[in-house]
Amino acid sequence: MANKESTFTNMVLTLFIVTLAASTTLGFIYELTREPIAKAKLRKKNMAIRQVVPEFSNQPNNDSYKVAVEGDSLQIYPAEQDGELVGLAVSSFTDQGFSGRIRIMVGFKSDGTINNISVLEHAETPGLGDKIEKAKSDWSTQFNGKNPENFDLQVQKDGGDVDAITAATISSRAYCDAVQRAYKAFQKGGAK
Repeated sequence: MANKESTFTNMVLTLFIVTLAASTTLGFIYELTREPIAKAKLRKKNMAIRQVVPEFSNQPNNDSYKVAVEGDSLQIYPAEQDGELVGLAVSSFTDQGFSGRIRIMVGFKSDGTINNISVLEHAETPGLGDKIEKAKSDWSTQFNGKNPENFDLQVQKDGGDVDAITAATISSRAYCDAVQRAYKAFQKGGAK
C-alpha cells in the first residue's frame, strides 16, 4: 500500500470536505429545530402574560405594540376582558444583573398597580441572585399590589422601598431597574 503524500492541495481539499459536511449537518439541524424552538418561546411568553395580568379574553400577543424607553423599545401586551382594558404585560429587561441581562414580564393593572412579575430569563448566581425567581423564593411578591407612582423601585440601601435579597444586592437592584423600565413603558404607552 502506497503512502499518499501530504500536499497543500490534499490538506485544503480534506479541510473543505470536513467543513462542508459539518456546516450542512448544522444547517439541517437548525432547520429541523427552528420551528419547535419558536413555538416553545411563544408558549413561554404567553404563559408569562397569563401569569402577570388579570384574567382576559383577547389575544394580547396579537394586539401587542412597542414603546420607546431609554433608547430602546419594550413590547407591551394589552389584556382585555369583554373589550375593556384590564391590564398590560410589559416585556422588560436590564443589563445591570450580576451575571448580565435579566428579562422579565411585568403585569400592570389598568391603574398602574403591579399585578405580578414573571422572570423570563437570567443567569444570576444560583442560591443567591436566582432568588428573583418565584420558584426559588417569594422575594418578588413584595412588588405585587404596589403602584410605582408611590412605591420607590429602589432597594432600601439606596433609599427606596424594596427589601433587597440578602447577599444579592446587585441582582435586587437590577430587578428593580427592569421593573422601573417597564413602568416607564406603561406610562408612555399604557392607554393606546
